[in-house]
Amino acid sequence: MSEHRIILVTCPDRATAAKIGSVLVEEKIAACANLVDGVTSIFRWKNEIHQDAEVLLMVKTRAARFADVERRVLELHPYEVPEIIACDITAGNLPYLNWIDESTQ
Repeated sequence: MSEHRIILVTCPDRATAAKIGSVLVEEKIAACANLVDGVTSIFRWKNEIHQDAEVLLMVKTRAARFADVERRVLELHPYEVPEIIACDITAGNLPYLNWIDESTQ
């Protein structure tokens, strides 16, 4: 299993994504957070189909910090059930992966 994760979090707007990303980096829970504007999400919620504009927050961290990321996102996110999906980083530039380690100690 990989020691590093990319965690995907969709947010209702740029301000929410920036706030969550900033907190995660400031608290050394994440090394980096990217905000991707222009995401359209189509989903079923409470038995209705929705199509909403969202901002994708991509968080880079160590696997050991996933629970901390999840906890802070749940505390800061306005959605009742926010998307928090972790993907293994199975390969990458070793100096970058080392930087993730150093930044999340």
